[in-house]
Amino acid sequence: MALSAILAPGPARADATLSDLSALSIEDLANVPVTSVSRRPQPLSQAPASIYVINQDDIRRTAGTSIPEILRLAPNLQVARLNSASYGISARGFNHSTATSNKLLVLMDGRTVYSPLFSGVFWDSQHTMLADIDRVEVISGPAGTLWGSNAVNGVINITSKNSRETQGTLIDARAGSLQDNLSARHGGMMDTNTSYRIYASGIHNRALSRVDRLASHDGWSNLQGGFRLDWTNATDTATLQGDLYRGKGEVVPGQIANTMIAGQNLMASWSRQMEDRSTFKLQAYYDNARRTLTSGIRATVDTYDISAQYDFALGEAQTFVVGGGYRRTEDVFLGGPATSFLTPARKSLGLGNVFVQDTITLNPALSLTLGVKLEHNDYTGAEFMPDARLAWRASGTSVVWLSAARAVRTPSRFDTELFATTTFAGGPGFVSEDLLAFELGYRGQPLSDVSVSVSAYFNIYEDLRTVEATTPTVFPLMVKNGMEGNTYGVEAWGTYAATDWWRLKAGANAIRKELHLKPGNRDFFGVAFAGNDPSFQFQAQSDMDLGTDVNFNVSLRSIDALASPRVGAYTEADAKITWRVVDNLQLSLAGMNLLHERHVEFINGSLPPLAIPRSVYLSARLELP
Repeated sequence: MALSAILAPGPARADATLSDLSALSIEDLANVPVTSVSRRPQPLSQAPASIYVINQDDIRRTAGTSIPEILRLAPNLQVARLNSASYGISARGFNHSTATSNKLLVLMDGRTVYSPLFSGVFWDSQHTMLADIDRVEVISGPAGTLWGSNAVNGVINITSKNSRETQGTLIDARAGSLQDNLSARHGGMMDTNTSYRIYASGIHNRALSRVDRLASHDGWSNLQGGFRLDWTNATDTATLQGDLYRGKGEVVPGQIANTMIAGQNLMASWSRQMEDRSTFKLQAYYDNARRTLTSGIRATVDTYDISAQYDFALGEAQTFVVGGGYRRTEDVFLGGPATSFLTPARKSLGLGNVFVQDTITLNPALSLTLGVKLEHNDYTGAEFMPDARLAWRASGTSVVWLSAARAVRTPSRFDTELFATTTFAGGPGFVSEDLLAFELGYRGQPLSDVSVSVSAYFNIYEDLRTVEATTPTVFPLMVKNGMEGNTYGVEAWGTYAATDWWRLKAGANAIRKELHLKPGNRDFFGVAFAGNDPSFQFQAQSDMDLGTDVNFNVSLRSIDALASPRVGAYTEADAKITWRVVDNLQLSLAGMNLLHERHVEFINGSLPPLAIPRSVYLSARLELP
């Protein structure tokens, strides 16, 4: 931050095409519309939930080069890199060091990207072009009433730009010590109502180094392409979009197979705005994901999903959102020689739901939101997820909220049907993990150039997953629901507009966990295996416009130690400077993890630990009409 101050030449107004800090005031940012809290647009300042928004300006300025890396901007997330392609990402705890965190729901334009195999996200297959993302909404806390099971500790909702906003041609090239990337996108108009874009992207991540300095062989390459088609008239909006990708890992000597992922998806949505200002939305998508591991394990998942939503006002005091949907997954999981396997190897699962949410205006400053979702799955049957939120608008830009909600994490295939000869015996009696959550929060603008968000929470968990001995000789192990306990913590962040060319941001979160085994249960791995989370995190960011053609951005993050497996605390900094050479050409020089030669963020206890090195890259962005 001190370096930023020294380099600052004085007040200047940057061109809006290079992300003008003065283009949106603090009050404008507070009124950016978000949809994740109520499934309909509402100003951020009125949303009664702990939500952080990463906008396109933030994405353009950060040194991060992938979706997991830009998620580091959200103070209410823990992001830890495990290897060249894999990350552990969670909210409010339970981040797993095997990159199989399972209590955070992730959506891409409304398409759920978690895997029914383990109820989590494979981050190595999420490679949307960052320039095409409009915003990322990060909710910490349960959202099961609207988004369903697995939205236990939070929701990440990634929304891409309408193709009308991506006209012309963009070429983005990056070369660096740790990653190379070449992306191209073209957008155009088919007629006055119809726009489109197509894109292609190739990424190569170089291998990280093992802590013992031996070769890790975890290099990763990914190719992805796709399209989006948007049509609109006075009352209707329709979108058709899809992606196709293929990725592969570095050849590992002596392994049975080479790591490979592949897949495609296709999604269609339609909405109509009625004369009474009510809205009807219909969405359907198909998703296919395939992966092969070095052990010879092969998995394929096909997902078919359809959902509908209707929001309307009833009189002057009530606003309803009602909807429902059905999802069908069909998977095949084939084990390699002497590996784990699922039995049966092929399975189809259904998930249906209906929900209703009513926002009641008690007076001009006070509102009460009540909602419930009824969801039915093939493992545990019906699950109820209610939610109640009381919101007080202390001023036009300030809100205080109090909430209580129940959410569940329903069983996955790995919970119930994972077997390994003599060592693992599945979990046929596994039931849903249960959360009862309470939250008190404030978001507001105490000063015209300052915005603040603070929330405190208390979570009660029941029936958490354990892996337990079934015989006096321990093996085979079985999955059970033998853990329970509480977590509580505080999240806070704020923004200060020092001038119209310099903006400062900071955020922190602290969590305490009090988990224990139920009487008579004995977890083979211990309570610590439930999640490897730092007790405290802090981050700060400086965004500056140095004249009309240069941006300079610095970010700092400090992460407390992890307990099991043990990872030391670390502090790191990233920096990026962007220069608009001519109107349509920008050059950027960035450095990541600049404070140390290398550091460890996450360790899978069954694999050699890897270190993330200091890295630099040079990028060029060319935009043509």
